Amino acid sequence: MSTLTRFSSALSLVVLTVTGLEGAEVPFLSGRVNDYAGILSAESTAHLNELLKAHEDSTSNQVVILTIPSLEGEDLESFSIRVVDQWKLGQKGKDNGVLLLVSRDDRKVRIEVGRGLEGDLPDITCGLIIRREIIPRFKEGDYDAGVAGGVTAILAAIRGSYSASEEESGGEGDIVFSLLAGGIFIVVVGLFTMIGLLTRGGASWFLYVFLLPFWIAFPSAILGVVPGVTAFGLYAVGFPLMKLWLARSNRGKEFVHMLASKKIFSTAGSGGGWSSGSSGWSSSSGGSFSGGGGGFSGGGASGSW
Repeated sequence: MSTLTRFSSALSLVVLTVTGLEGAEVPFLSGRVNDYAGILSAESTAHLNELLKAHEDSTSNQVVILTIPSLEGEDLESFSIRVVDQWKLGQKGKDNGVLLLVSRDDRKVRIEVGRGLEGDLPDITCGLIIRREIIPRFKEGDYDAGVAGGVTAILAAIRGSYSASEEESGGEGDIVFSLLAGGIFIVVVGLFTMIGLLTRGGASWFLYVFLLPFWIAFPSAILGVVPGVTAFGLYAVGFPLMKLWLARSNRGKEFVHMLASKKIFSTAGSGGGWSSGSSGWSSSSGGSFSGGGGGFSGGGASGSW
């Protein structure tokens, strides 16, 4: 489940980046409990505010609740990432923010975890909290109990007193999915990367820029955040260096000539040399409560009821 969640979130961000499309507008961050769907009672809202404030005052961890009427057709994971990117939950440098997101009409819930708390709240724990503490109560129509149970479990997990002991049934599926996604990445993204390296002119650099989001999305979804960022850095720096080596060194030129002679790739292009060219919500910031600049990278889990 964790691999599928990361892949879905990462791929959704790629689509949004490439197409420039956005779904529901990100609501205004009004406090620790943002009940735009109107599913929580006044008593529950007050209790949760006090609980989350006390936790933040003692630990600096910023746990925030958001309920919305609908995603308006957008993917849950991509909307959640847009929210935390705009709200900047957690402290800068600590990345210790957590978002509990509930979409009422879509009957979906997600826990989004900042990078600094992924060790305390790994995907498996978030998934267990959703399935064990939140969804059963939501199915009974008790949103107050479901949100309160989820928040209590999140805080307990951060303190190290919540155990994710339930066996995950999706482990074998995750392995198969990772192998499949890895194969697609190697064949498709790898092929276009090679074409970009061996193509002359502006088309080469267009492919370089176009493939940037794919080089962080796929490795992060398959291998995890740190290996994914590492792979992205290697591509971002290695591609221009490899282009330079192919264009300037004797061995590089021989390699390109060998591929051209075997008609593996066509290196024809313009110019004679290698190119070295270059729903009524307000989303404004401000108010008495705000995020502290924390960062997120897709850790967490989702569920539905």
